[in-house]
Amino acid sequence: MSLAALAMLLAAQSSAPAPAVAPVLTSADARDVHSYAQPLEARVTHVSLNLYADFDTHVMRGIATLSVDAKPDARQLVVDDNGLRIVTVTDAQNRPLPYTVGAADKVHGAPLTITLNGNRTVKIAYASAPGAKALQWLSPEQTAGKKQPYLFSQGEAILNRSWIPTQDSPGIRQTWDATVNAPCALTVVMSGERTGETPCHDGRHTASYRMDKPVAPYLIAVAIGDLKFKPLSAHTGIWTEPAMLDKSAWEFAGLDKFVTAAEGLYGPYRWGRYDVLVLPPSFPFGGMENPMLTFATPTVLAGDRSLVSLIAHELAHSWSGNLVTNATWDDFWLNEGFTSYFENRIMESMYGKRRAAMEADLAWTDMQNAVKEAGGPQSPDTKLHLDLDAKRDPDDGMTQIAYDKGATFLRTIESVVGRSRWDAYLRGYFDRHAFQPQTSAGFLADLRQNLLKPGEDAKIGVDQWVYQPGIPANAVHVRSDAFPAIDAAAKAFAAGDPVSAVPDKVTTQEYVRFLDQLPRQLSAERLAALDERFHWNETGNSEIRFAWLRLALANRYPPAEASAEQFLTAQGRRKFVAPLFQQLQGQGESGQALAKRIYDKARSGYHAVTQVTVDRLLGR
Repeated sequence: MSLAALAMLLAAQSSAPAPAVAPVLTSADARDVHSYAQPLEARVTHVSLNLYADFDTHVMRGIATLSVDAKPDARQLVVDDNGLRIVTVTDAQNRPLPYTVGAADKVHGAPLTITLNGNRTVKIAYASAPGAKALQWLSPEQTAGKKQPYLFSQGEAILNRSWIPTQDSPGIRQTWDATVNAPCALTVVMSGERTGETPCHDGRHTASYRMDKPVAPYLIAVAIGDLKFKPLSAHTGIWTEPAMLDKSAWEFAGLDKFVTAAEGLYGPYRWGRYDVLVLPPSFPFGGMENPMLTFATPTVLAGDRSLVSLIAHELAHSWSGNLVTNATWDDFWLNEGFTSYFENRIMESMYGKRRAAMEADLAWTDMQNAVKEAGGPQSPDTKLHLDLDAKRDPDDGMTQIAYDKGATFLRTIESVVGRSRWDAYLRGYFDRHAFQPQTSAGFLADLRQNLLKPGEDAKIGVDQWVYQPGIPANAVHVRSDAFPAIDAAAKAFAAGDPVSAVPDKVTTQEYVRFLDQLPRQLSAERLAALDERFHWNETGNSEIRFAWLRLALANRYPPAEASAEQFLTAQGRRKFVAPLFQQLQGQGESGQALAKRIYDKARSGYHAVTQVTVDRLLGR
């Protein structure tokens, strides 16, 4: 799109309708140090996007029209900008508005400060940088079909400012609409309601979407590729590449039942449809809870539905995270701790207490390991409410502590007040704070006002859980009745029992537990016996493969090196990628050489989220 065409588009862009406005919290703990925005002076309430996806230059360009709510005497609107090329800034009548782009830093980008001159509509014509951190442009060779290119976005935590000029803070919820122009061979999907599509013209077409409920801006998401849809029910379905459609639809066939189970626990699903987009393997997370359209990694396609708890997790975010959102990244646990607890309750409802207990017990181990990785129980990074200063990337707080300590805290509350009272409270909590931001202090105030009876606060130790490091002594540890036999088998195998004595035809969770319970030092002969019987170097179950590689690489078992290279170059899920590279990096010159060789090959296929993490680990 030329600048002349961009100017015509600017002139044609109509002002957005008046949106619903969510509150911005005014307490000191709700101030977001990871955004340049000054929302108490002037805040964005609605974003209207008209964009052109340029697959040749790997650029998104077009216009963002911002609806602004401001104090009567507000002079400026400050939005977040990370690498954007600003072309013009105008008011609703296309009259220029003065603006400046401030100094940038490597974490936050730069402030884009716009003089309002009394206006409450601001139009920004712009283009993203080819290396915009939120956007990953894939070549045809990086897709399943190998014929068409692909684009997807990943905005959490503060990456959407690299392709959308807005106030990129979770505490400044915004409604949005978008029209995206893309090649005719490609389908555009977004995290909102589809409202229209134009026919193909000159090789391109447009698709329009809207989100009429105010959401945190990191939840605005787009994907463009050779995508097909398969409905699973009247309100659920699967989007993915044609080559993966049947496999994905089979794996997630119970999607509608997940929604029913979740609604039975904590009230109605308020977003309309619930679809899942299964992405190419470079997607950096297991899943991303984009409203109406969960983005999911293909690494959960185990072929036996053993890893579908990921969908329970992302669906649960429709209440905790999307409906009620952490106001700042210091309180990330309000999203993930609630969601991890809710996920386990959905799994219990769907698959029974035994399966849920296994997953909760594994999460307990993950929590203990996360405490060790954070530096021990006195580390401030083991608190639920963090104190991230502006110099730290909010990704630093996205550890298993937020997920597993948060879930354990809520499970401990349940154990004190009883499940029936706790469930009734949570239903009310989601109703009272629907479509609003929240802080730890706000949650605790609500908890004390609407749930806790005299003495229960002290019995739980509410403030200690949230504001102090480590895991309190009253933490509820759900113990699986399936694991003692598995633990005994691991101990016996380590002591020399034949591999034939190791149980087979058990669940994924039991295999993971078995591998995690084996001593980190095993002989090559013992590892070869496991390898020959179970073929874990080739398994398509990503959780088992990861647990096996952690063990085998720790023992420098040679056949595992080729398996690790294949695994690390075939997918970019940070949960798997970062620990394996960290392990190799700590194994002296030979391990570091292997890490370097694999990463040199794999890096270009990773999303920026994963690249940044591994770059740090390897000292790049």
